[in-house]
Amino acid sequence: MRNHFNHLVVAALLTFASAASSQETKPAAPAKPKLTQEELEAKFKATMTKATMSGRWCGIKDGKLTPEKEDKYTIVSVNKLGGEAWIIQSRIQYGDKDFTVPIPVLVKWAGDTPVITVDGMAMPGGKTAYSARVIVYDKTYAGTWSGGDHVGLMNGVITNEKE
Repeated sequence: MRNHFNHLVVAALLTFASAASSQETKPAAPAKPKLTQEELEAKFKATMTKATMSGRWCGIKDGKLTPEKEDKYTIVSVNKLGGEAWIIQSRIQYGDKDFTVPIPVLVKWAGDTPVITVDGMAMPGGKTAYSARVIVYDKTYAGTWSGGDHVGLMNGVITNEKE
């Protein structure tokens, strides 16, 4: 019985080794060339110029997610000021009002992924200061925000206006 068990173990190991070696002989996919910081910033700028960020957001109340609601942001342009400082020209529409507001943000990088960072920013006419972290990746966005006693999550897709 013991001898039979040993043969099974050896057969299993040989099968595993054979499968592993056949996988090793497959050519690996060519690695994508790494973009320079300037190329990453140009890609971010192109993604966020004449862009609409549309998706969903939900609040967090008592440690639980609230029902999702639709969300939409219209970005006219983004421009780097220097270092991590950028200005996002955001279109605001409500009621009969339609205007563009420059929003100062920091863009930090997690490898090749930009993270839009806002800390304690007051909105025009408001008393609440907002903070947010929003990642942008492959025409999608996801993030978290807080303002006063409200906190929440957001996510969606980014589309660009055609020329």
